[in-house]
Amino acid sequence: MTSASAALPQQPGRTKAFLRLVMIEHSVFALPFAYIAALTAMYEWDENIHWGRLLLVTVAMVGLRTFAMAANRIIDREIDARNPRTAHRELVTGAMSVKHAWTGALVALAVFLGAAALLNPLCLALAPVAVIPMVVYPYGKRFTNFPQAILGLAQAMGPVGGWLAITGSWSWDAVVLGLAVGVWIGGFDLIYACQDVDTDREIGVKSVPARFGIPAAIWGARACHTVTTALFVWYAILTDAGAFFWLGLLIVAGAFVYEHTIVRPTDLSRLNRAFFSVNGFIGIALFVCALLDLLVRGLTV
Repeated sequence: MTSASAALPQQPGRTKAFLRLVMIEHSVFALPFAYIAALTAMYEWDENIHWGRLLLVTVAMVGLRTFAMAANRIIDREIDARNPRTAHRELVTGAMSVKHAWTGALVALAVFLGAAALLNPLCLALAPVAVIPMVVYPYGKRFTNFPQAILGLAQAMGPVGGWLAITGSWSWDAVVLGLAVGVWIGGFDLIYACQDVDTDREIGVKSVPARFGIPAAIWGARACHTVTTALFVWYAILTDAGAFFWLGLLIVAGAFVYEHTIVRPTDLSRLNRAFFSVNGFIGIALFVCALLDLLVRGLTV
C-alpha cells in the first residue's frame, strides 16, 4: 500500500453503509408497540406466545421501516445536501450510490411483503396500504406545513399490523394504540424539526417550525404528547390492562414531562437527548411493563 492510498479515508462496505443510511437501530421507536399489540392479541386469542408469528412480525416491521427510511433518504438526497446537519449522509457523500440504495430498499420491501404473505391473506392485502404513507411522507415537506401528520399516519400502521398479524381480523383496540404511537412520533418529530428552522426557510422546506416558529412547534409537541397519554389510557381501559401496564403509563408520563423540561423554545441544546434517549426509553419501558402485565395475567411463554 502506498502512502497516498494509506492516507485516503476507508469507505464502509455497501451493507454497512446501507445500515447506516437507514439507521437500523431506530427500529426501537416503533417495534415495541407492534409487539405490545401482537402479544395482547395472542393473550386474547389463546393466552400463548406464538414465536413464529412474532418473528414474522419482527421481519415485517424491520423490512417496512428499512424500505421507508431508504426511500426517504433517496427522495430527500438533494435537500440533505443543502442542509449542513444532513450533508454527511451516505447518499450525499457518495458512500452509498442511489442505485445501491434503491436495491436495498426494494429488497427490504420484498422482505416485508413476503412476511405479510406468510402471516395471513389480510396482512398481504393491506400491505400496500402500509407502504403508501411511507413513500408520501418525504414528499410531504414539499407541499404541506404538516408533514409530521403523514409521518404519524405511517407509524400508526405498526400496532394495527401487529394485531392483524395474529388474528387476521380488524381491531379498534389496535387502532387506538396505533393512533397513540402516531401522535407520539409526530409530536417528537415536531421537536426534532426545530433544529432545521433556518435552513428549511432558506431552501423552502415546509414544516410547522419553519412556518409557525419554534415556540409553536414545542407547544404542538406538548399537545401531541398529552393526547398520546390519553390514548394510552384509553387503550389500557379497552384491553383491561393490569397494574404493570398502568405502571408503564406512569413511567411514560414522567418521561414526557422530563422531555419537555429539557427542551424549551429558547434552549434546544439537549434536543438530541430528548429525541433519541427519552423516546427510545419510552418504547422499551412501556413494552417491558406491558409484557410483564400480560405474563402476570396468564400469557404463557
